[in-house]
Amino acid sequence: MHFISEDLEDYVANHSENEPELLAQLNKETHQKILQPRMLSGHFQGRVLSMLSKIIRPTHILEIGTYTGYAALCLAEGLPENGTLDTIDIEEELVDFQKKYFDASPWKNQIIQHLGDAINIIPTLNKKFDLVFIDADKENYVNYFHLIVPMMNKGGIILSDNVLWSGKVLEEVKANDTTTQILLDYNKLLKEDPRVETVLLPIRDGLTVSRVL
Repeated sequence: MHFISEDLEDYVANHSENEPELLAQLNKETHQKILQPRMLSGHFQGRVLSMLSKIIRPTHILEIGTYTGYAALCLAEGLPENGTLDTIDIEEELVDFQKKYFDASPWKNQIIQHLGDAINIIPTLNKKFDLVFIDADKENYVNYFHLIVPMMNKGGIILSDNVLWSGKVLEEVKANDTTTQILLDYNKLLKEDPRVETVLLPIRDGLTVSRVL
């Protein structure tokens, strides 16, 4: 995931907004207790998500892939008092971990947890979304995109994480590497789909910002 030196990454983080204390605790406990802590958004990307949400001021947010809840709390920072954030994850063992931190936050009554397959849950959400963050199983990125575009308000923003896939998008795709090929197809879709305009940011492992037209 490191496309620039760690020293430069540290400089970027140190000259961005500080990580809120609750998120610092969540970050620490994720690294202590949860498998694959590199999946956490972390300080810098979290502040990017927070800033984008505050700029957008979304009434309704959808997050596909909760993990331990770090990104959800960052995105929630931009919610108005009447706003909601629906977050979906398939890992039952993470629900209580997420809820502990959601309940300790100012947005405990605005964050709605969903457990199960996002492909099945998304169509049941009777909302129009202003902001969506896709950070779940890469194999379904294309499916998620096609599901959510009709559920977006005009001008809404779709954020897609891990779209550079540790640089594998530049390498020859191995025959058994279906995930990289899917991400290549997904990035092409975001560039060419007439329903959105897109910019791919080289933040962490790649973050795409797509605006619904």
